[in-house]
Amino acid sequence: MEFLSVFFALLFSGVIILLLILLAAGIACIFGASFAAVFKGGLWALLLPPALILYGWLVERNIYVVRQTGIVSERLPESFDGYRIVHISDLHLRSFRHRLGSLSRAVDRINDLGPDIIMFTGDLVTSYPDEIAPCMEILSRLKARDGVVSVMGNHDYCPYSEWPTQAMREAAVAEIRGYESAMGWHLLDDSHIELTRAGADGEDIISVIGVENISAMPRFETHGNLDRALTGAAGDFKILLSHDPTHWRSEVLGRTDIGLTLSGHTHNAQFSFFGLEPSRLVFRENSGLYQEESSMGVQYLYVNDGLGETIFPARIGVPPEITVITLRCR
Repeated sequence: MEFLSVFFALLFSGVIILLLILLAAGIACIFGASFAAVFKGGLWALLLPPALILYGWLVERNIYVVRQTGIVSERLPESFDGYRIVHISDLHLRSFRHRLGSLSRAVDRINDLGPDIIMFTGDLVTSYPDEIAPCMEILSRLKARDGVVSVMGNHDYCPYSEWPTQAMREAAVAEIRGYESAMGWHLLDDSHIELTRAGADGEDIISVIGVENISAMPRFETHGNLDRALTGAAGDFKILLSHDPTHWRSEVLGRTDIGLTLSGHTHNAQFSFFGLEPSRLVFRENSGLYQEESSMGVQYLYVNDGLGETIFPARIGVPPEITVITLRCR
């Protein structure tokens, strides 16, 4: 299936480039240039799409990039100064079914970073829960001092497959949740956990909040309830896991005291070329770190580019990302 996707991408891109060469030669001919000379001179461009696509398919999607960033907040208790979060997202395990060795290397890379906590922001699967079983032993090796916490992404509700009944779809979603629990992950379905450390004046707390998928875009299903997830959260500093970054601006920024939101979802379109990022046409916050001053103080959003792929099994200029976020109180 992957081979067919790549083949048709190569065919389609080749046809488009050929048409553009013909158009350029025709325009040049109008202005007195030789059609044949311009056409032959432009044929080299046919090599560019195959080179990019094959590189993205065979090479770049297996090059795991670790990005480091820091978050400073006066709300962060001093006992959590230097706390290290490893943020991963969008595994889409169907894209690893023939690359278990690559997935294993990613897990080893994450563990070698010595995280205090690992936060996964959704889309464990692309279509079906049976994508998880071959990868379960590998993902169960993820280790951090405070464990692995996760949320559901839009694909984890299995909306892009044909189901004979709604009950069968709901059973598939429950199976995905069951797999996460079996791997030792703490799935935050509109809930939160409190992380504690001994402080100078007693127990310091930061709250880690997770919501089921919430999107400001109608084409993506919304299942979550932020108010429910926040109820009882006592931490001076709060971290939200929310798969879709559009949720940050629509409901979090300036409306809650959540200091840091972690998202994925966009994959940065799995394509960036000389600074051209098509995902910016769709998502205002499409990749990396964002911060804004609101009535609640400085609030941050980090959008992770993800580890797996959907639609097309390649990454061009957007390698799979492992993010290390270090919290600082000053």
